[in-house]
Amino acid sequence: MAHLNLSGLKKSYDGKQVVHGIDMEILEGEFIVIVGPSGCGKSTLLRMIAGLEDISGGELLIDGQCMNDVEPSQRGCAMVFQNYALYPHMTVRQNIGYPLKVARIPKADIQRRVEAVAATLALTDYLDRRPAQLSGGQRQRVAMGRAIVREPGVFLFDEPLSNLDAKLRVDMRIEIRRLHRRLKATSIFVTHDQVEAMTLADRLIVMNGGRIAQIGTPAEVYARPASTFVASFMGAPAMNLFEAATLNERCVKLKNCEDWVTEAGFRLPPAGHGVTVGIRPEDVAISLNGKGLAARIELIEELGGSRVAYCSRGALACAAMLPRDIDFSEDQTVFLNFPASAIHLFDQEGARFQEDKSNNDGNSAQADKSFYTGVKDALAVMTGTE
Repeated sequence: MAHLNLSGLKKSYDGKQVVHGIDMEILEGEFIVIVGPSGCGKSTLLRMIAGLEDISGGELLIDGQCMNDVEPSQRGCAMVFQNYALYPHMTVRQNIGYPLKVARIPKADIQRRVEAVAATLALTDYLDRRPAQLSGGQRQRVAMGRAIVREPGVFLFDEPLSNLDAKLRVDMRIEIRRLHRRLKATSIFVTHDQVEAMTLADRLIVMNGGRIAQIGTPAEVYARPASTFVASFMGAPAMNLFEAATLNERCVKLKNCEDWVTEAGFRLPPAGHGVTVGIRPEDVAISLNGKGLAARIELIEELGGSRVAYCSRGALACAAMLPRDIDFSEDQTVFLNFPASAIHLFDQEGARFQEDKSNNDGNSAQADKSFYTGVKDALAVMTGTE
């Protein structure tokens, strides 16, 4: 196991900076997932750690030693690539053992370690086959075995599941997580798939535009996104984000919905400041009871275990998870309510408002009060005259 420190890590190509001063610490035995959209710099950062890309600025420490100018083979890292990178003319046994052969490990030791790794990855029955005779999932396990057999301090995974079908991706996620629990090796996994990120990570590093947008556990990142980018990227369906403005220092109202008001429960900028209101689709209360914001269902998406309704009211669009005990149909009028406890608020730059409970004078809205309260009700709650 290894301990990593990245301090101000930068990468430039032809004078254009693509990774902007990354600072983070990765503890021994942690499983870190770097997630973000294509082009955000996550694979470049991983390759800098591996030594496959030069570091333009900052410092990379592994177990306290600077690795900026150390050869990749001397960093104690093993990398699993997206395209498997197996030798087609070699058997599974030869592919897994090749790094040890290059390192001039005795043949008996190579055989022992290869067989142990094959047993761990359920590849024992395939040791004498060539890659062309294997399925995609088996090939990926061989690529992982070739990394494991080196017994590295750090495992680096560069979108290793991207070429697999949906079922195999699920199976391999489970295998990778089980493997990490057994080996307890420091691991860094890069993906653009937020489901992979949420299910695999001890901690997530969300990247955007070559910078870190947020670091935290999957639960922290999902429950308290640091920005509108993180809020919209982490979650399927994405968080609903609505343009709004402050009504006063305690209440906000939605744009083009003058009767849709909520109290923040903490102090906001003065009236007229632009803000963004966010709510997860699973937190939207949708019903046919006539109470709430009237909207029309444009599309219902069937996801097997759940259903999502995409609703509209003028320019306002909202996704909501549908309850199973009520029949809904497309083009139907429904009513939306947002529990105040589920509301997220972001400033004009997209950063999350930090709740300051010390400024709360005890008159904030109750956690179970609907977001759709109306101006009169919202002001009554705020002043305590309800």
